[in-house]
Amino acid sequence: MERQRFTRLVEQALDRLPELFRTRLENVVVLVEDFPPDQVTRQRAPRPRSLRPKTLVLGIFHGVPATRKSVFDLATGPARIVLYQKNIEAVCSSDDEIREQVLLTVMHEIGHYFGMDEDQLRDV
Repeated sequence: MERQRFTRLVEQALDRLPELFRTRLENVVVLVEDFPPDQVTRQRAPRPRSLRPKTLVLGIFHGVPATRKSVFDLATGPARIVLYQKNIEAVCSSDDEIREQVLLTVMHEIGHYFGMDEDQLRDV
């Protein structure tokens, strides 16, 4: 999928968030990259779908969760949510699945922004 089309899916996912969450997102940027940096260094040639690892990193949150921020913190720039396009595409078999996975990944990483841990996110 072309990057521009994938980015539109990310924008649509952000637009689908409940207003309660959208209005509370402050100083956070959402980026799209092909792969996580550590995966790029390990990657040599594409492997057949059946041989790909079972757990690929689809997205990550970098920053201080909103629940842990303080007025006394030094400014460190925006928090970042990064979605890994090639990994999301690797676990999906259709454009509809990619759209759904983008939404799930955006919601998952925004959950981290709001201070939720992996156990709490599994319940959502």
